[in-house]
Amino acid sequence: MLELINVMFPIMFIIVVGIIIFSLVRGIITWNKNNQSPRLTVSVVVAAKRENITHHQHANVGDLSSAHGFHTTTSTSYYVTFLVESGNRIELCVSGTEYGMLVEGDTGRLTFQGTRYLSFERI
Repeated sequence: MLELINVMFPIMFIIVVGIIIFSLVRGIITWNKNNQSPRLTVSVVVAAKRENITHHQHANVGDLSSAHGFHTTTSTSYYVTFLVESGNRIELCVSGTEYGMLVEGDTGRLTFQGTRYLSFERI
């Protein structure tokens, strides 16, 4: 049994560290790609809006057995799909404030850089 733990622990450690490194590298690549992309301003119509809500349950601090319950954290990501004059659609992640101010059917000028939403001005 001890041999199994001695083998499994390093493998699991390497997998977890690998996932963390992969996520960091992917984030840096996306950030760099967005920075290298030109800032574009195009005429658009707000085509759709959606939310992605995630819930996470965690055991209460110091209680890995869960005998004293869980606490839940919730996070919401907001996405807006814009329809460009050429017929293409662009879906961008926006802040909750921007999400609340946009209405499907709004027309205006979208400014973005790569996958990064910058602003929307109504016409």
